[in-house]
Amino acid sequence: MTRPKDILLVTGMSGAGKSTVLKTLEDLGWEVVDNLPLLLLDRLLDAPLPEGSTGDSQPLAIGIGARTRDFDPERIVRRIRDLRDRHGLEIGMLFLDCSGAELERRYSETRRRHPLALDRPANDGIGRERELLAPLRDWANRLIDTTDMAANELAQQIRASFAGGELGEPTLSIRSFGFARGLPRNADLVFDMRFLRNPHWDAALRPGTGLDADVSAYIMADPAYEAAVSRIEELLMLLLPRYRAEGKSYVTVAFGCTGGRHRSVHVAERVARRLHDAGFSPTIAHRDLGAAPQDALEGSPVVL
Repeated sequence: MTRPKDILLVTGMSGAGKSTVLKTLEDLGWEVVDNLPLLLLDRLLDAPLPEGSTGDSQPLAIGIGARTRDFDPERIVRRIRDLRDRHGLEIGMLFLDCSGAELERRYSETRRRHPLALDRPANDGIGRERELLAPLRDWANRLIDTTDMAANELAQQIRASFAGGELGEPTLSIRSFGFARGLPRNADLVFDMRFLRNPHWDAALRPGTGLDADVSAYIMADPAYEAAVSRIEELLMLLLPRYRAEGKSYVTVAFGCTGGRHRSVHVAERVARRLHDAGFSPTIAHRDLGAAPQDALEGSPVVL
């Protein structure tokens, strides 16, 4: 008998992307089983490897949800703990979330009925399912909010996180954004850079971004800059190993300023370099870098 080296439970709101995740994992070489009743889990783990498998055990992804027979969230959590403690299996849980309004839109577009509201409005089923899944959401060590994601974006994120065929090290993402355009949904830690002086109000710097040397020099000249950013870096150096030890495998750190083009971009780039030098492997993205500068978003200039 060869047990899988890693097990990932994939769950979350119906319509949030579970099928996309499972299909992507299967393409990456994972063995995938969907809607497996909990009573059959031991039988699955003890079964011979699928035909065509190598001698090495494959990582296993199991899709579970409110439609799974014998679905009981509290019992699932207890069973996972038992498998970890008694058999030493490495088990993670990925929870896919999505806003109720977006789920309603998706059900309306596809003309599908929500599985928990076959004869009622989709919103009724979404509310009931969110309540049922709350214990799994609280227990999950990975959370992806797919509200603003297309299916290909979700698949890309899954490939980035699991391409090695194992639960592995935490996937660390550094993001910049503009508060005026809304908070990022998947951020675990958010740092507000609006205390730094704003290059937007310098006519020569306004068209540039935090990737430009002159904009960076302007931000770095703020008297509070070095002490504040250094302390943020020290905090991350303390927290990230702790997240790893607790089994959290996807960590997103977001830096925000008003428009998301200058201060947040510069600081995100600096912190990403510092973390890379410390042995981490962060990916970096700037959500609002391409947005046009707007005085109305920036408020009034502050003279320091």
